[in-house]
Amino acid sequence: MRLDINLYLWCNNVMEHLRELVDNYQPSEQTVNLVRSTRLVLLAGISGAGKDTVKRALISKNPIFHNIVSHTTRQLRSNNNMLERDGVDYHFIDNYAAENMLQAGGFVEAKFVHGTVYGTSVAEIQRARESGKIAITDIDVQGVAEFKEITPGAVSIFIVPPAYDTWVERLKSRYATEDEFVAEWPKRRASSVKELEHALNMPYYHFIINDDLDRAVRVSEEIILREDVFYEKDNEARIMAHNLLDQIRAS
Repeated sequence: MRLDINLYLWCNNVMEHLRELVDNYQPSEQTVNLVRSTRLVLLAGISGAGKDTVKRALISKNPIFHNIVSHTTRQLRSNNNMLERDGVDYHFIDNYAAENMLQAGGFVEAKFVHGTVYGTSVAEIQRARESGKIAITDIDVQGVAEFKEITPGAVSIFIVPPAYDTWVERLKSRYATEDEFVAEWPKRRASSVKELEHALNMPYYHFIINDDLDRAVRVSEEIILREDVFYEKDNEARIMAHNLLDQIRAS
């Protein structure tokens, strides 16, 4: 029992230390200059909206994009019966490696979510800059906000599912059983409400309704390459996002 208590206390101390490092993290001036000199696209969206699918399609379609693979301390997951791959879906690192990167200034931005560190490495941005490509990453709204503080010119796109029912079905497909989905639903719902509310209050987001992948990819590419100009279609998608938010709140 004493060993179990000591292990618990040690793990808790590690988590608190990582949280403190993340909360106090600031990128160096050199990193800020690097990010500002790199063309950057930030794809956000509620879980199940398809932002990762859109990102992969953009990268496959146009060689101008460089995929930014984020770092995380969480374990690999299985999505649609496919196990995530290290270096492809994420760079999977342990807490010790995350601590070293934080202390060495190895991240552009980092966050601590449910006991897990997520972050974008300086090295990933450097590779995109050196290749002369547009860096593109899928990231949460907190990460987008941190990037926008560093480089306001980054293009920010929020991906939205076409309808409430479609979104719920996409979420369910990620779980092996209905019971697993039901257990996770309150957290998924609350997170989606929070992210949509945040994004809709930020004027820098372009909203895209992911009702058809080819169209979503084409519109995303147009937004990225037209130098971040807003048109009427952006307002229409924003209205649809508001409607989806109302439905999720009411669920």
